[in-house]
Amino acid sequence: MTKDLPDWFTEGYGNIWLPYAQMQTVDDALPVVATDGVMIELADGRKLIDGIASWWTACHGYNNPAMQEKIIAQVKNMSHVMLGGLVHEGAATLAKRLAGLLPGDLNHVFFSESGSVSVEIALKMALQYWQNLGQEGHQRFVCFQSGYHGDTTAAMSVSNTGEDNDGGMHKAFSGFLQQQFLRPLPETEAELSAFGEFLADHRDQIAGVIMEPLVQGAGGMKFHGAETLAAISKSCTDNDVLLILDEIFTGFGRTGTLFACEQAGITPDIICLGKALTAGTVAMAATVATDRVYGAFLSDDPDKAFMHGPTYMANPLACAAANASLDIFRDEPVLERVKRIEGHLNQSLEQFRELPGVVDVRVKGAIGVIQMKNIADVTRLTKQFADEGVWIRPFGNIIYLTPSFSVESHELAALTQAIDKVLNTPE
Repeated sequence: MTKDLPDWFTEGYGNIWLPYAQMQTVDDALPVVATDGVMIELADGRKLIDGIASWWTACHGYNNPAMQEKIIAQVKNMSHVMLGGLVHEGAATLAKRLAGLLPGDLNHVFFSESGSVSVEIALKMALQYWQNLGQEGHQRFVCFQSGYHGDTTAAMSVSNTGEDNDGGMHKAFSGFLQQQFLRPLPETEAELSAFGEFLADHRDQIAGVIMEPLVQGAGGMKFHGAETLAAISKSCTDNDVLLILDEIFTGFGRTGTLFACEQAGITPDIICLGKALTAGTVAMAATVATDRVYGAFLSDDPDKAFMHGPTYMANPLACAAANASLDIFRDEPVLERVKRIEGHLNQSLEQFRELPGVVDVRVKGAIGVIQMKNIADVTRLTKQFADEGVWIRPFGNIIYLTPSFSVESHELAALTQAIDKVLNTPE
């Protein structure tokens, strides 16, 4: 393949530090030259069907013409302006639209550039909320095993993606991170009762509960029911504990509704959004608070203001992309497409349940998961999928699909056929 590598790759690749990779041993990344629809074009001319939508961001597919038109128009008019002391139409419009789409009184939108930062902001909001009310001691968060909320410092402290509570991908920092209240996710009646008792016993120490609703993503694509989410929310309400929902993965249709929390009929105190917010075009995230939380920051005392300000918050290009994406959700049957994908995945993935080494198969919205007993070599498996013309990147013991909602039935079929061929190929 070396002869097919472009100059930019051979000259610059050695200076790139890849994510989640041991750079001494990792295989070279694949050089991409273009994207279109659900396709990724490589420098050697191969085209791969993207089965994971670039970490589930490109919900409407790549190069959506309606979105491109809005972004190009925006860059010609104003590519960026600071939000400190200034505001622009795209930010005001987007904030109003998000408030109108989110449940309850989640009315106050604080913009940022990445999901991890939106979580940092949520945690800071919760901590200062209690301080502004004059209630000291609320300094720790309740988080759940297999939860993941990002790779920045505070986000790492409320994440635990490993087995036996070893911290998973963040274990190198365990001695540095603040110790939170790490709990198993309660699902049975007895577990939920014990969880409520735990909140009651520690409520004066707790700043908030943070969780991924319905699906724990990077912790293993683990599902739980809407009734579990509703019960946890009720325990928070009963004990006057703030609930923070991380919908960076689950938001914008991925689980079958626009937001996962809708399926439980609840409104969190703070919600984190990102990834598909701009449909995989421009980096952007948002932390949205209820009237109650926002009200605690309103004061004649300047020390009660929220002192946080990402440089590129509410970037006009990102706002244009997000507003264009919301137009697509408004004007096109996107959630019906998700339902179609869910039906296809339910039918096509079931065949793998009886294969040797398969522990579980599960589907939720546009998320399909094949859980293996173990995957000996994730890199080798990824290469095998690429050789079959698809981009599927397993992690841990999980092979998963999170395709763009615009994926066609024949493209979905090609993804599952590639999985079938790879899993049935002798090592």
